[in-house]
Amino acid sequence: MKNYTITVNGTVYEVTVEEGAAGAAPAAAPKAAPKAAPAAPKAAAPAGAQGGVKVAAPMPGKILAVKANPGQAVKKGDVLLVLEAMKMENDIVAPQDGTVASVNVAVGGSVEAGEVLATLN
Repeated sequence: MKNYTITVNGTVYEVTVEEGAAGAAPAAAPKAAPKAAPAAPKAAAPAGAQGGVKVAAPMPGKILAVKANPGQAVKKGDVLLVLEAMKMENDIVAPQDGTVASVNVAVGGSVEAGEVLATLN
């Protein structure tokens, strides 16, 4: 076994690597969990303003633009937000016709996969 100290994005990990048989990939397991990132700023939506159709993030990323506002009528395929993931801009579109009930993210905020970005009525 060999012990290493690894720093990733400012977080320090103590890693122990076991030596395996020839051709086997070594396994590494961090001893300490990384610190949770601070919560992204979100636009506060009133509790009753949530719509029935949720638009979720397909992947983790950063919000580059918010193209729709609460109360705005949208058609299926209209761009609601622009999400940057893996250095590519991805348009997040309305899954159906409706009215934007809430936008739950702000420009510059980070989101995780599955996080609700907006809701429609």
